[in-house]
Amino acid sequence: MTLEPPRLPAPHRTVWQRLRSWFFTGLVVFGPLGLTVYFAWWLISLIDNWVKPLAPSVLWPDNYLPIHVPGFGVVIALFGITVLGFLAANIAGRTLLGAGEAMLDRTPVVRSVYKSLKQIFETIFREGGTQFRKVGLVEYPAKGQWSIVFISSEPPPVIAEALGEEPMISVFLPCTPNPTTGFYFYVPIKDVIEVSITPNEAAQLVMSAGLIQPTRTAALKALAERARAPARVD
Repeated sequence: MTLEPPRLPAPHRTVWQRLRSWFFTGLVVFGPLGLTVYFAWWLISLIDNWVKPLAPSVLWPDNYLPIHVPGFGVVIALFGITVLGFLAANIAGRTLLGAGEAMLDRTPVVRSVYKSLKQIFETIFREGGTQFRKVGLVEYPAKGQWSIVFISSEPPPVIAEALGEEPMISVFLPCTPNPTTGFYFYVPIKDVIEVSITPNEAAQLVMSAGLIQPTRTAALKALAERARAPARVD
């Protein structure tokens, strides 16, 4: 007959410890939800305030209802942008757009701002674009230290000619905790290790300083260890 070891009684939790545990549990549940709702409400209110002076007052339901209806300006903005895109896709719309761009092109300061913003929007929202679809690792800021980068595109011919014959690629290195800021530079293609995680997973990893791990962390770790290993000489 075997004797089981005596079981130790569970540690008694005080009322303060239970309240503290419940508070942090509620904070984890409410924090992301509350901030998301606050940001959505702020964005909707911002768009409503932008659109309201431009739209006729007869269209706003606030003039007929006793309560404020948020989001109506967002609907008007989406409808207006869609109609503008429809008009710009036709011959008459392209003619008017070309005339407007010609007027902006004659304005010294405005033309440079408009062209830069137009190129950015065309690059981000272009259908079938490949910009920032891939994530990689580069050896930065020192040897043996690796940073996550978003792989962009090959350099234009004038820059590629200045960089030499070695194939280069442009990358964007995001900063923590704000991945919209960082460094843009060109590196040799052979020095970039492509990893099989999505840009969203990479952005979460950067924003959380490594606390939110991607679902394919094992593959990322294996690639990093393979990159750190010395090259095999046959």
